[in-house]
Amino acid sequence: MSDLRTAALEALRAQTIELPSWAFGNSGTRFKVFGAPGVARDPWEKISDAAVVHRLTGAAPRVSLHIPWDRVEDYAKLGAHAADEGVTIGAINSNLFQDDEYRLGSLTHADKAVRDRAIAHHAECVEVMRATGSTDLKLWLPDGTNYAGQDDLRARQDRLADSLQQIYALLDPEHRLLVEYKIYEPYFYAMDIPDWGTSLVHCLALGDQAQVVLDTGHHAPSTNIEFIVMQLLRVGRLGAFDFNSRNYGDDDLIVGAADPFQLFRIMNEIVEADALRPESGVNFMLDQCHNIEPKIPGQIRSVTNVQEATAKALLVDRDALHAAQQAGDVLGAHAALTDAFATDVRPLLAELRESAGLHPDPNAAYAASGHQDRLAADRVGGTQASWGA
Repeated sequence: MSDLRTAALEALRAQTIELPSWAFGNSGTRFKVFGAPGVARDPWEKISDAAVVHRLTGAAPRVSLHIPWDRVEDYAKLGAHAADEGVTIGAINSNLFQDDEYRLGSLTHADKAVRDRAIAHHAECVEVMRATGSTDLKLWLPDGTNYAGQDDLRARQDRLADSLQQIYALLDPEHRLLVEYKIYEPYFYAMDIPDWGTSLVHCLALGDQAQVVLDTGHHAPSTNIEFIVMQLLRVGRLGAFDFNSRNYGDDDLIVGAADPFQLFRIMNEIVEADALRPESGVNFMLDQCHNIEPKIPGQIRSVTNVQEATAKALLVDRDALHAAQQAGDVLGAHAALTDAFATDVRPLLAELRESAGLHPDPNAAYAASGHQDRLAADRVGGTQASWGA
């Protein structure tokens, strides 16, 4: 066990988790966006809030941007601001779901002029990547249909393939296109990229710079997500995670909140495939819009939840697991996983943080810092960031 602990600490020191800028703005339900004191008012303040999470956890050195929500006049200055705060700009996320013109689709729209506009938006995102040093362009396609017969499903796929090829051609050699999927919503008959298989088919057609994004909340109930993780790793096409959680239909809650065992099983496949290493190319990102909970503590909780699941996966006795699997010892193999999941890894993570000069409990450290009260006092006036801004 001491060897496992030593190896786990080494792996955890190298683990990084990217934060989403939009998690630091106001969010809510489909009926109401709720405000809160001290919420960030612009991309600069969002990055500053994300930097607080990194300073307390030591594990969140990148911030994803969302265009146009994080549009500024000078992206080089925004990147410099991030560096001053001790973080860097991560993936650049495009937005195809808030313009009236996209009501019937964006990259799959029957009107070429609408598709061209959506492609041009990605050209803007690539320019943001160049200005900020980002290497990942993340595309979630909200396109789909609500009724059978509303549109030709095959024609939509053909139009999508053509649009994606044009976007792919915009990339520099060091760039990646990360293609996300979602089983339903905003459309309820057929989404144009509803699952990992559809995303993978398009990525394989595009080339090696196209990778699949696995959002943990974007699947049908009872889906074996860790199987998908394994398969995408097996074919070398898992580019990134969007970590979040859901119980029923939405998917923007704190990761691990609904099913921590599922999160552990996912991280177990990552560890099994030796894909936790930064050089594996898998970007571990959060994708959350905290509805009623405070923003910075919510992100801290998500980061620590991922760390805990990772630590447990690193403590699996793989020699015992593989031996039991080879021997056909069903319960022995299962116990190798469940024993690790039952381990209290909080002392291990406290040791990790203290060795880096951090408080052993970042959640408690933030609560005691008074930072939330200072933000509420300082950020008076202006318009708080929210959906669409």
